[in-house]
Amino acid sequence: MRCLPLIFSAVICLSLSLGGAQAQQVAFGGLRANTAAPVEVTADSLDVNQADGKAVFSGNVLIVQGPLRMQAGRVQVEYGSAERKSISQLRASGGVTLVTATEVAESREAVYDVASGAVVMTGDVLLTQGDNVLSGQRLDVDLATGAGQMQGRVRTVLQPEQTP
Repeated sequence: MRCLPLIFSAVICLSLSLGGAQAQQVAFGGLRANTAAPVEVTADSLDVNQADGKAVFSGNVLIVQGPLRMQAGRVQVEYGSAERKSISQLRASGGVTLVTATEVAESREAVYDVASGAVVMTGDVLLTQGDNVLSGQRLDVDLATGAGQMQGRVRTVLQPEQTP
């Protein structure tokens, strides 16, 4: 196991095999959020199904929760109770971008479990931390701790430390 420092005090630990990197534990200093903060959603349109308690936002969807921003073409909101007073999950698709002050993650789809603070991004995931880039097929992030794991033919481009 070899650990490499990344910008913003994040650390990537590589687990290498003969077939290349299979999974990488990733520390996300910037991908933290207060999951108890209100969730604001804006979009071009909203469809609500009273029977199954789901709401679908589509067209230029922007979700804001504190400093966390998520953009997607479509987001399905699932509620956690019959009274529909709390959001259980946000299922984003149509090209997803998750942005914080220091990091950007992109994927085809994402599921954000609001109660647990877990985000799972799937499909051609690309994570940028400053000048460093990490890609794979699945990124799991715990927003409460900032811990994450990239899986699925992981590729990393790390910039060497610059000496003055």
